[in-house]
Amino acid sequence: MGKIDEAREILKKIGMPSEQQNDMACLTLLTLAGIKPDSKWSQATNEWIRIHDVLQFASEYYDKVYAENTRETIRKSCMHQFREAALIEDNVKATNSPNYRYRITNEALDVIRAYGASEWLMTLQRYHAYHEKLVDKYASKKKMKLMPVHINSQDYSFSPGKHNELQKNIIEQFAPRFAPGCVCLYVGDTTKKDLVKDKDRLEKLGFEITLHDKMPDVVLYREDKDWLYFIEAVTSTGPISPQRLIEISDMTQNVSAGKIYVTAFPDDATFKKFYSDLAWETEIWIADKPDHMMHLNGDRFIGPRG
Repeated sequence: MGKIDEAREILKKIGMPSEQQNDMACLTLLTLAGIKPDSKWSQATNEWIRIHDVLQFASEYYDKVYAENTRETIRKSCMHQFREAALIEDNVKATNSPNYRYRITNEALDVIRAYGASEWLMTLQRYHAYHEKLVDKYASKKKMKLMPVHINSQDYSFSPGKHNELQKNIIEQFAPRFAPGCVCLYVGDTTKKDLVKDKDRLEKLGFEITLHDKMPDVVLYREDKDWLYFIEAVTSTGPISPQRLIEISDMTQNVSAGKIYVTAFPDDATFKKFYSDLAWETEIWIADKPDHMMHLNGDRFIGPRG
């Protein structure tokens, strides 16, 4: 195993995220530790270095040439995370100072020097007793940002974002008011397309879904009235326009249940941006005013298209 791969293993065991296990991160660690291809890890040092030194070291000892404008990438994608993981420290100068330097902390240096030796695991365990793995810290932060949502008597989580926040409001605010007793047959997430997808019931109702079809953001079914609600959550794109109405109608041409088309907006400002794009005989719901609904034309407030 070459020194770059060994550096990668050290970074992985210390708990760096996968983005900080690439070749650039490995070469940055090798520079910080002063490890050349023929060096032993027990010879690692923690001299103060500049980011420019990484470029020179990588070129001279590992035949890897980075352009000068790569320095900012190394700063933002390696040094920042190394420091957050307590792997390195800086000399508390202004970041734009020519005297700004980094070095490996004494604790981390003990871990690096022990790599490949009998005390490696013991030294690593001692390090983790005082420093949380960065990969775990990031996962914890991501989990904290997730939005819990209760769907069909089960607990789910939406990833953070305005679109998912609106979908959460549709399920928790719109549905109890305008589709009481409904079940959610489909809802996606920005990171998991089919968070909820009751394929059996969708097919039983007559859906013909192909890979080319884009499901509405939320599909609700009210069994007592045999009504289906096709809801688009609009924060930046995708209202129920005349074209979108045709697309959903084609997808559901064998569906006999009543079809209700709703475009949901987070607020009035977003609604006003898309008003001229909306199809007639559809419903409008604004999350800021959850008790109210608007109907575009016709003598029914809410009900299936005839």
